[in-house]
Amino acid sequence: MAQYFHIHTANPQTRLIRKAVDIVRASGVIVYPTDSSYAIGCHIGDKHALERIRAIRQLDKQHNFTLVCRDLSELAAYAQIDNPTFRILKANTPGPYTFILRATREVPRRLQHPKRQTIGLRVPDHAIAQALLAELGEPLMSVTLILPGDEFPPSDPEEIRARLEHAVDLIIDGGPCGMEPTTVVELDQGRATVARVGKGDPERFAT
Repeated sequence: MAQYFHIHTANPQTRLIRKAVDIVRASGVIVYPTDSSYAIGCHIGDKHALERIRAIRQLDKQHNFTLVCRDLSELAAYAQIDNPTFRILKANTPGPYTFILRATREVPRRLQHPKRQTIGLRVPDHAIAQALLAELGEPLMSVTLILPGDEFPPSDPEEIRARLEHAVDLIIDGGPCGMEPTTVVELDQGRATVARVGKGDPERFAT
């Protein structure tokens, strides 16, 4: 049975944030709000938790996970970033964008695209997500919470609780959330290609 925390969206309670991070560090799978929609995540190095998320979402081995980072400096530890790419990232983080970049050696191979050695990274503009990342001190391995058979992620935390309380370890209720996944942008030497239009403005990356 999943734990269920009501966390304030503007001023997240430190005590609950610490408990949530303890669950992540203990191989837990959590559902948490972001600036685009609810996401499901776990510790970056936990292979078992990763496989649990794959089973919940019914994902194949080719699906790209995203490392959700606290800020641009943390993101830079996991991706190869040249100066033109840095300028694009700086102008668009934090925000509802996922960037596909070539991974560094800090990223486990199982999280990278098997052929291109890329990884998705994002910096969310959401107080609860930011508090979790600050307490954890490293990225959360995450995917959008789109459940099998659904077209969009659920926005009501009570609905999430009804559907996933026996499948995850923690659901963070941050109130109603968006139903639109992030806009995905592939970055290569400063060239931006929008791979998926979602929340956010894709015209920011027009050339």
